[in-house]
Amino acid sequence: MQPYELTLTAAAEEIRTRRLSPVELVDSVLDRIARTEPSLQAYVTVTEERARESARAAERAAQRAAGTHGPLRGIPVALKDLIDVAGLATTASSRVRADHPAAATDSTVAARLAAAGTALVGKTHTHEFAYGLTTPQTSNAWDPDRVAGGSSGGSAVAVAAAAATFALGTDTGGSIRVPAALNGVVGLKPTYGLVPRHGVTSLSWSLDHVGPLTRTVEDAALVMSVLAGHDPRDPASLPTPSSADYRPPPGADLTGVRVGVPRNYYFEHVDPEVETAVRGAVEQLRALGATLVEVEIPMTPYIQATQWGLMVPEATAYHEQTLRSAPERYGADIRVLLEAGALMSAGDYLRAQRARTLMRQAWLRMLDEVDVVAAPTVPVTAVRTDQEVVVWPDGTSESVSDAYVRLSAPADITGVPALSVPVGRDGAGMPIGMQLLGRPLGEAMVLRVGHAYEESVPARGHAPVTAASGPRREAL
Repeated sequence: MQPYELTLTAAAEEIRTRRLSPVELVDSVLDRIARTEPSLQAYVTVTEERARESARAAERAAQRAAGTHGPLRGIPVALKDLIDVAGLATTASSRVRADHPAAATDSTVAARLAAAGTALVGKTHTHEFAYGLTTPQTSNAWDPDRVAGGSSGGSAVAVAAAAATFALGTDTGGSIRVPAALNGVVGLKPTYGLVPRHGVTSLSWSLDHVGPLTRTVEDAALVMSVLAGHDPRDPASLPTPSSADYRPPPGADLTGVRVGVPRNYYFEHVDPEVETAVRGAVEQLRALGATLVEVEIPMTPYIQATQWGLMVPEATAYHEQTLRSAPERYGADIRVLLEAGALMSAGDYLRAQRARTLMRQAWLRMLDEVDVVAAPTVPVTAVRTDQEVVVWPDGTSESVSDAYVRLSAPADITGVPALSVPVGRDGAGMPIGMQLLGRPLGEAMVLRVGHAYEESVPARGHAPVTAASGPRREAL
């Protein structure tokens, strides 16, 4: 096995026991990036020298204090290019920021990762300003003719292809979990306010979350232990400590855990292969000792209207000045959404806020009855890059973006933690994800259940990388 193939947990152990140096690991990942980028285009920029210097610093630290460094020291990380890093431009994969100056300071999450000793190998592509679910400039790690998912598509693809040991993304309507599911990796959207967003470009401030994309659930837990904790510079930051340990207990025993299985919404208009895989994974949770409990998802007719009613006007407010001065710099799909937001009334926005409050209260009552809810992450696997509509067996259809956001939006609206875990592949070989949703600040439970499932199934390797068959769109 090559160093780039190691999970975060395995790499950390190899570094701790001196069987692998951070320099060797970073060099291996950088070589992997060089070989995969021509077909995947996951990265906006690759920071080779910065990564190597961080690796050398981690090596020196390990020599000075053997066995005392944290598990992220020397681990290669990629950051979605909404996240400020001092000395690097934050482009948001948009022509609007083609001449954007370098950030003067680190975002909170970048600073915490740097303090933990990680090695930044690059910044990854996002759907422009995170306002989409496909990341069109990036190829899916399993099939370059299919969408990567978004908006954290670059981060998910880099992790899936072993071109980063882990990565960070953002999630406003599913933008961590959707690409995680479509590329066969783990993606965690934490509780709203648990991970600070200071220094992260906003899409919709009342819905934005920052979280990890990893190859295993245990890896996600290790990253969360570094990211979580209060920061007064983020008005939504929760007063939580920065020293929590999110690592799940060893083993796969779920005795006493109540898993909610939705009787409505989450299994409606879902591809049969996705439903079969997710229901099979739920039965596996039962086999591990969990009790399955049917639950009714509340206020389902209002979910998508509430999501768009919050996100669209908030995004337009953020971009208001640039939209007036340089509208031609936005991609057509983003510009039309931003212009639509300008047409929404204050009454529409306030009604969406009221609906969100009622929905959150209803979800909290539902979650009183179970420890987690298990459901599909997305209703269909990665579609081909030229596909715009999903047609369901009953003859109804919806846009690809609506299909991908439909099952992920509830966790953003309510702010509850949600974890996407791979649970198989469809007949075309494309990954399928199961979503585990928990109570606010219930990360430990969703990680425990996800880890137990993961421990009970065969280990997964990284995605194969083949040459892309078609042209990719330029990012800037």
